Amino acid sequence: MGHALLTTEPANGEAKGRAVIRVLLVHDECLVRSVLAEWLRREPDLGVFDAPWHSAPGRLRSVAPDVCAADLECADTYGLPPLRELCACRPGAAPPHLLVLASANRPGLLKRAVEAGALGYVDKEGAPEHLVRGIRRVAEGKRFVDDSLGFGFLKAAEMPLTRRELSVLSLAAEGASVAEIAGSLHLSHGTVRNYMAAITRKTGARNRIDAIRISQGEGWL
Repeated sequence: MGHALLTTEPANGEAKGRAVIRVLLVHDECLVRSVLAEWLRREPDLGVFDAPWHSAPGRLRSVAPDVCAADLECADTYGLPPLRELCACRPGAAPPHLLVLASANRPGLLKRAVEAGALGYVDKEGAPEHLVRGIRRVAEGKRFVDDSLGFGFLKAAEMPLTRRELSVLSLAAEGASVAEIAGSLHLSHGTVRNYMAAITRKTGARNRIDAIRISQGEGWL
């Protein structure tokens, strides 16, 4: 697997010498994260640590978890979680197996999780026992996907915007003008306008602002 899935370091008060799966729970909502972490700590084979997204990279380096269970909502960067950065923040060491807490109505985030190499996909609206089952399965290097996320994956496969269009729209969402987008991406002003027209048409939006709103809601942006 590239790194040890289990460790004998005691956590959460387990008896010394008992093998546990080290889990880093990443969630930006403090109350939800705390309650969920305490619930997971009831499982004797799980050593659970937790962190919000902004401190997750440092926490991951210090904890060296076997599984990173990360919520696909993030308070920064328009709600897009830095999954690739998280998985790559242990230079020279194999990354933890990634499990995400997802929702079927944000297919763009599911697509990003797939691109980041996530093994586990747990529906946030599902039974909490699914999370425990998913963590254990992912710790073994096996895939786990909640059946209820199937429709979200189908929508993710139908994402209408190209990478270049997403780049243009991302800059637009940050408030960049046509001239600024053109300069940043080394495009002509006319090309940027053509991209924005295509984005508006593909998303079924009324205008640029509406296209940004729709794309953010779907998790594309």
